[in-house]
Amino acid sequence: MLFWILVAALTAAVAAILLYPLLRGAKAAENSRAGEAAVYRDQLRELDRDLNGGLITPEEADYARAEIGRRLIAVSADEPEEAPKPARHHRFTEAFVLLLLPLLGLCLYLTTGRPDLPSQPLQARLENPGNDVAVLIAKAERHLAQSPDDGKGWDVLAPIYFRTMRVNDAQVAYRNAIRLLGPSPVRLDGLAETLMAVSDGVVTEEARRVLEQSLTLEPNNPRARFYVALSMEQAGRPDEARRAFEALAKQSPAEAPWLPLVNEHIAMNGGEPAAPDAEPAAPGNPSAPGNPTQQDVAAAENMSTGDRQQMIRGMVESLDAKLSVDPNNFEGWMRLVRSYAVLNDKDRAAGALKRGLAAFPAGSEQGRQLLALANELGIATEGVTE
Repeated sequence: MLFWILVAALTAAVAAILLYPLLRGAKAAENSRAGEAAVYRDQLRELDRDLNGGLITPEEADYARAEIGRRLIAVSADEPEEAPKPARHHRFTEAFVLLLLPLLGLCLYLTTGRPDLPSQPLQARLENPGNDVAVLIAKAERHLAQSPDDGKGWDVLAPIYFRTMRVNDAQVAYRNAIRLLGPSPVRLDGLAETLMAVSDGVVTEEARRVLEQSLTLEPNNPRARFYVALSMEQAGRPDEARRAFEALAKQSPAEAPWLPLVNEHIAMNGGEPAAPDAEPAAPGNPSAPGNPTQQDVAAAENMSTGDRQQMIRGMVESLDAKLSVDPNNFEGWMRLVRSYAVLNDKDRAAGALKRGLAAFPAGSEQGRQLLALANELGIATEGVTE
């Protein structure tokens, strides 16, 4: 009932706002005519004073009085003898505002709205956020406001901030996660990306230091190596950048989703993309075709963001299919889990982790490395070792 009272009050307020200019217009015109008549009468009195004071001649006074009288008669003739009636189109407008507009709005609401849906306070939405990212963020922020030393909470919230373009908040979250949980390649790379996002894609000196710290923890980290090479390119050192990109291309497997972009930068710095028959450097990798050809790189340059993302997914799925045939490839499982996490497909990343642990049990050295990678990437490990 309260809802409909509020709707009626808002409708009346909107109708009054829309009708006010129409009702005010006639009154303003009437006041304007009355004002003109008063001015002309004042001029007649002023004319008599000038004539008595000898400032003008009687002939000039008669001429001026006739002109003022003519204007006064014209203004008086415009005044209606009875109260003015609103114009016909104004009556239609008032009827539309008062009757048709509220009725139209009510029909639209009953058709597209949900008047039967009960209200849901914020606390209830926080308890059942579903897929609402805004509610998930609000829930995490409320928790961290009460427990600011929860490193795992900052670790989870940081990439969500980054994906929702809240880069300054993401930077704070990554710094808190590093302070509380210690540095890891994933956290350091995320912090570096937030620093680059703030500087419009430029790899700043601080971002480079963070990336170099990441490389001390994981020397073959392709994400950090790419950005370090990009910093050389941006600094106007094309030879060093080309060598860094070429080293990354040689270290990358043929199915790596970042390889087309790496080859693109190699070409931009005067080098040649990796040969099609080049063998991947990662040990234990199953036989596969070589790196993308120059035609593939050229095609990738002309792709839209959606097409390039689809191409990358295709390459990751190709690696997934090969691991299904030959699961005894530890490096392949590490790359597959990381690739699905980079593509923000946590369900497939968890599935790849479970299949990898079936080939390399959790108690083995390789299994422990897979679980450590999953923890760094924020992939749930409950139930995958069963």
